[in-house]
Amino acid sequence: MKPLAQPFPGKIASHQSVCTSQPLFSSQTQGWEHILVEKFHHPAGEGKMLYPNEHAICLSLTPRPVRLLHIQGDKSYTGLYGKGDLSIAPAATPFFARWDSDDRILQMRIDSQFMTQVATEALAMNPDRLEVIPTFRTRDPQLEAIAMLVLTELKQENLGNRLYIDSLANVLAVRLLRQYSASKPQLAVYAGGLPPRQLQQVLEYIDAHLEREIELTDLAGLIRHRRRYANGMSQFHFSHLFKQSIGTSPYQYLLQQRIERAKQLLKQTDRSIVDIALECGFNSHSHLSKQFRQLTGMTPKRYRSD
Repeated sequence: MKPLAQPFPGKIASHQSVCTSQPLFSSQTQGWEHILVEKFHHPAGEGKMLYPNEHAICLSLTPRPVRLLHIQGDKSYTGLYGKGDLSIAPAATPFFARWDSDDRILQMRIDSQFMTQVATEALAMNPDRLEVIPTFRTRDPQLEAIAMLVLTELKQENLGNRLYIDSLANVLAVRLLRQYSASKPQLAVYAGGLPPRQLQQVLEYIDAHLEREIELTDLAGLIRHRRRYANGMSQFHFSHLFKQSIGTSPYQYLLQQRIERAKQLLKQTDRSIVDIALECGFNSHSHLSKQFRQLTGMTPKRYRSD
């Protein structure tokens, strides 16, 4: 079993701040790699931030627009921010904000090294030319949708969801690179799904490791270098082709297989539900029960007794 992920580099050591509000929710304790997500409820005030190693996306969740002075580098913006408005601060760009009433925001910070990796593998970009553009008050339904998905996952405190978070981090990185970088690269589109032999290899790997924390890099790494994929298979393209092949995302497939394994153990053994949960990759009885009920409409206990 893999060791727990090292602390996200931007959690404490790599940022400087004079804004002391504590987040209502934070992914800091959940072992997520590549992204840090936090929800804040600030009273009127001001804050100064600098993230040397992460790009920051701030999404407004406030029900009433807030007047905001926002300064990034040598650029500034003054105006009303309302629910759905967002701003983007590139890594190593200091930014300052002052707001005149209660403000609620969701902040996503994505590791700049991970962004470089995605730029190189998924978009064939020259990493030396990667430049994220500072952005004030804009609307982006796709970024907002990603933010709401990670916020939902954060509130539910679902451990054992690394594959899902990895997938969202890749989608987030590609969106930022395509829409908010100076070069705006084109995304190559591969069709036809994974070759049957390689798909079978991935499915067998998942089946053999249901009890452990499977990461997207584990699965993408199973795909051998082929002429079609000059630098091997990127995590982003792997997810896309996997879904083309079987009609569901890697994370959803993993979840389905864990539930199927739990069904077998519930019917064929008298082991405790806690033991079954751990063997199937869930971190607790309640985690298994929640996912089991969502997929089957009943609890594990009810399924066993029927």
